Amino acid sequence: MAQKPDLANQITALENFCTANGYAVTEWVSEIGSGLNYNRKKFNKLFLDIEMGNVSMLIIAHKDRLVRFGFEWFESFAERHSCKIIIMNQESLSPAEEVTQDLLAIIHCFSSRLYGLRKYQDKVKKLVQTKEQ
Repeated sequence: MAQKPDLANQITALENFCTANGYAVTEWVSEIGSGLNYNRKKFNKLFLDIEMGNVSMLIIAHKDRLVRFGFEWFESFAERHSCKIIIMNQESLSPAEEVTQDLLAIIHCFSSRLYGLRKYQDKVKKLVQTKEQ
């Protein structure tokens, strides 16, 4: 899966970034999942930890890796709970580039879901065929 090497590269880059900037990391949280999916186990735990005041600083590789939409809301939520968010890669995109990236993310998300449904459908067909034999 292409996401695992990308995640490993992000972790390495974050480790180097934190070392170079003198940030002492007490806990690493990594999760493979879409920034469009707000029902991720570790994301929800992080959200709760911030709400409980257990996180004073959150360092992320890219803001869209955390949440694809609504980052400004999440950042405001974190600030209200005394958590500062630091983004390692601050990309400056034009509004047109942002919309293009958002549309591509949506298309990717739904095409992945369709692929998953097809895979599930194939498993059901094979199971039915096995039962019929």
